[in-house]
Amino acid sequence: MKITLIGTGNVATVLGRKFVQAGHEVLQVYGRQQEVATQLAEELHSSAVTDLHSLHPSAELYIIAVADAAIPQVAAALSLNHGIVVHTAGSVSKEVLRECSEYYGVLYPLQSMRKEMDVLPDIPFLVDANTDAAIEQLKGIAHTLSGQVQVADDEQRLKLHLAAVMVSNFTNHLYALADDYCREEKVDFRLLIPLITEVAQRLHRWPPAEMQTGPAVRDDEGTIRKHLDLLKDHTALRNLYRLFTDSIRDMYK
Repeated sequence: MKITLIGTGNVATVLGRKFVQAGHEVLQVYGRQQEVATQLAEELHSSAVTDLHSLHPSAELYIIAVADAAIPQVAAALSLNHGIVVHTAGSVSKEVLRECSEYYGVLYPLQSMRKEMDVLPDIPFLVDANTDAAIEQLKGIAHTLSGQVQVADDEQRLKLHLAAVMVSNFTNHLYALADDYCREEKVDFRLLIPLITEVAQRLHRWPPAEMQTGPAVRDDEGTIRKHLDLLKDHTALRNLYRLFTDSIRDMYK
């Protein structure tokens, strides 16, 4: 399939690599900065443009992979009489693309992506479009990139986006807080990485609720008091510790 990428950030870069790896042709890469667009275009054996009115008319799929807040602005500048136009956001309705083309939709990669990745990650895709035919076409495209493809409307996609924030962004914030704590207390955060990996791996086999461990689920008040004492000079962590301890206790009463 002939594809035009609109965007040069993490999502555009990783998706571009996945498309090329799958045998698709990236015709153009659009970016606001010529140097950045050219760099990505050269990697994808494509050409770079900085004017949305210069998009190639023979592309079959136009992928808007920009920040969520920028999607309406890009959509307002597009008027295409050919191909399918999609964005890649979990929290933005497909209807923002209504005026872009006769066929429009969403190709949402449910994954955290960084252009610095050495190995391309597995990426589940959620797709949606304004017609059944376009949905089927997007499903087919997504299946060339992933074995996990589902159709999800705006509401379903937003709910999964919220869940993704909880399991990815929130947990990573806890890692960052724990890393800060370890540095301040002069212990090695890196010793926790095998534990982090093991807990995540268990999710492939068991529901998370069945795998809960720790002093809160055991109602080990003595250990909980010791931990809170250690956190007396770490107010933010102390509050979070109490919050999560209470939440776990409530779940397992």
